[in-house]
Amino acid sequence: MVHRVAVVDDDLCQSKKCGLECIKECPVNINGQECIVLGQDKMALVSEELCIGCGICIKVCPFDAIDILNLSEELKEDKIQQYGVNAFRLFRIPTVRKGQVVGLVGRNGIGKSTALKILAGQLVPNLGDYDHEPTWDKLLSYLSGREMKEHFERIARGELRVSLKPQAVYKLPEAWDRDAGSLLNKMDERRVMDDVVRTLSLEETLGKRLPDLSGGELQRVAVAVAAMRDADLYLFDEPSSYNDVYQRLEVSKLITRLAEAGKAVLVVEHDIAFLDYVADYVQIIYGEPGAYGIVSGLYASRTGINSLLDGYLPQENIRFRDHPVSFGQRSAGETVESEEVVAEYTALRKSYDTFHITAEKGSIKAGTIVGVVGANALGKTTFLKMVAGQEKPDKGKVSAGTKVAYKPQYLTSSFAGTVDEFLVGTLGTKYSEPVLQDSLAAPLRMEKLLPRRMSDLSGGELQKVAIVATMAQEAGVYALDEPSAFLDVEDRFVVARAINRLVKARGKAGIIIDHDLQVLDIVSDRLMVFDGEPGTSGRATQPMTKEDGMNAFLKLVGLTYRRDVNTGRPRVNKPGSKLDREQKEKGAYYYVSAQGEEVAAPD
Repeated sequence: MVHRVAVVDDDLCQSKKCGLECIKECPVNINGQECIVLGQDKMALVSEELCIGCGICIKVCPFDAIDILNLSEELKEDKIQQYGVNAFRLFRIPTVRKGQVVGLVGRNGIGKSTALKILAGQLVPNLGDYDHEPTWDKLLSYLSGREMKEHFERIARGELRVSLKPQAVYKLPEAWDRDAGSLLNKMDERRVMDDVVRTLSLEETLGKRLPDLSGGELQRVAVAVAAMRDADLYLFDEPSSYNDVYQRLEVSKLITRLAEAGKAVLVVEHDIAFLDYVADYVQIIYGEPGAYGIVSGLYASRTGINSLLDGYLPQENIRFRDHPVSFGQRSAGETVESEEVVAEYTALRKSYDTFHITAEKGSIKAGTIVGVVGANALGKTTFLKMVAGQEKPDKGKVSAGTKVAYKPQYLTSSFAGTVDEFLVGTLGTKYSEPVLQDSLAAPLRMEKLLPRRMSDLSGGELQKVAIVATMAQEAGVYALDEPSAFLDVEDRFVVARAINRLVKARGKAGIIIDHDLQVLDIVSDRLMVFDGEPGTSGRATQPMTKEDGMNAFLKLVGLTYRRDVNTGRPRVNKPGSKLDREQKEKGAYYYVSAQGEEVAAPD
């Protein structure tokens, strides 16, 4: 038996602009019943009871506004929240445990935010009954005999204290336009401000106004505020965003301490290296973005992340992706490089009033992608702008000899039209290139975004458009600044593999700045390492083999990585562990396998 799910995207359904093909072509309608009708809001309304799952309405809708999906009949009993007829629904609730960090991972639009609101008591779930007012009593009856019942009993009684670090940290300055120090003083319910400030390296941030903070500073202030509150449950929604590897390590230490103090902690995160490091357990939300999400069972961190990469959940016997994500040994520097130099530069220097950057001379060859790693505020973006011709060096010269397609770090949506008008109208036939469509546009589901106005896009959606627009250009060098920002874990791997494939298929070159080391592991052939004093000076090495680059960078960070036996993915060793000590003694910080593990075969 199947449970039919029909979802109509209100943003895409435009009945005034179409010929109502979904209504006219529906076989059930043709036979005299009303399976698809126009609702009072002039949107298509699909009866899940009458729908036979033929898929004709999906194919004939010119705006790709309808999804019809078949789920197991058993899931109907696990429906936690549904926002309305033909609207998104969430099945099952994540688990939280005292003294443990649980990681929650899944695609954007899959229900993570809904789950957090329910866990925090901000949303009383309706168990799928959207026609009546939901109550905690109904939920408690549903949870009878289940692990999470006590959690929601305490919420219903008003006893559970919850601290939430929101995803949208950029909204904090709207609520507090004074200095960060006064905010932290106000929120320090646990009297741990000095320790938290020291752990997160916020000493230089205390005197700054929130509107003047960088993204990384704002993120760490938000993490600090959440951690300093006196609560039973701590919820962190994407705490690694905007932060470099050093700062992510600091955030992970603070989160771990909360669990060690006996608190329940849940972390929503897309950087799986960070998640693997900080979480004791992992739950995956899988399903169809914008349509439904299903919360998996609780897995040990390593097993859960490997299941995410494999696309298969062993406890549920569910395959939610038709292909695994694996990591090969190409990263060990064995790539055969072309001798054709696409871009080169002499030793460079660029100075500002209080900051300067220097870079050793280097070159980028055809078919090669150079990854760029380093802490924030060391000049990585300035260097990329010099290569792209957006900035001129004070000393030295960049010789590209070809067009550089540049995606900036910070994105804007000033274009007045739709995504379709921007991509197709601006880029023309280049957007229709088969390789671009197969490897990038289709996996990112760009067809869903084409009718949307650029000004209405979220950060992740705008990032997708910017990446596709960059890779659709005719260029010799593709320069992308933090392409993984705002993307979920699935889309990060899609983008990394697509950039690698497109650059090599075209015989061009690429240079990529990113803080997600797993993304860089997939996309890059060589690495540049930035060192220096953040905010004062930055120094860039010439491109080196990826193994040498990662070893040099991680030695600065003080972390070592091994490779997972099943997926080949890089995994952080616990500082001070036997493997950590052994690898540091050998100077092998990256691209080695753990004892008893073998590196996965290349793709």
